[in-house]
Amino acid sequence: MRATVLVRPKHGILDPQGQAVESSLRHLGFDVGEARVGRLVDVELATEDRDEALTQLSSMCEQLLTNPLIETYVVQLGDHVVTEAA
Repeated sequence: MRATVLVRPKHGILDPQGQAVESSLRHLGFDVGEARVGRLVDVELATEDRDEALTQLSSMCEQLLTNPLIETYVVQLGDHVVTEAA
């Protein structure tokens, strides 16, 4: 079972990469309000059980893939999307 995890800085947390992208886009003439930069992690899970997969993915995010103090995550598993409360 394949899943995608989107990790990004929480709102209110300094995002220097996002600021650099925002500045560059404005320099190129694009009218942007804000840019945030995160990362995307694709995971192939051995289980075919959706509930077990979601449990494993939440544990992965909380233990390794995110820093819960400054980042939030969204998990997509097929058509099912789970957002961590910010």
